[in-house]
Amino acid sequence: MLRIGEKALDFNLPDTELKNRNLRDFLGSKVILVFFVNVFTATCTKEMCEFRDSVARIFRLKAQVVGISVNDPFSNRAFAQKNKLPFPILSDYNREVIRAYGLENRDFEGIKGYTVAKRSIFVVDSKGITRYIWVAKEQREEPDYKAIEKFLEQIN
Repeated sequence: MLRIGEKALDFNLPDTELKNRNLRDFLGSKVILVFFVNVFTATCTKEMCEFRDSVARIFRLKAQVVGISVNDPFSNRAFAQKNKLPFPILSDYNREVIRAYGLENRDFEGIKGYTVAKRSIFVVDSKGITRYIWVAKEQREEPDYKAIEKFLEQIN
């Protein structure tokens, strides 16, 4: 798994409009990579809506939220539209990024062969260095949203 102080791993993933996006597209500001388990599930919906509701504060802290799930771009689009998410949701449908970041949760909910991301947050500074990592111990656990904002205040 990536460690604090290491350069964040770049990626090439489609967004909800099928445009390929890279981590470097977002650098120049701080980036909050939000790996979430699955669209339209209760905890993921709550988590993404928490970020939606705090996006103005996050923007003032010179940061950008980027959601990443293993769902296909079309499901991500429906999820983003239904929840009015004002930030990109990227599709890691091949699970390459969650594998590279060490976030694979295999046989999710007892479904043999179904791999999703461990719910996690990576804060990357404007130069691409990983500054904050949080990984849920249980999939229904949510991050400490206020702690993330407080951390954003402390870094460039």
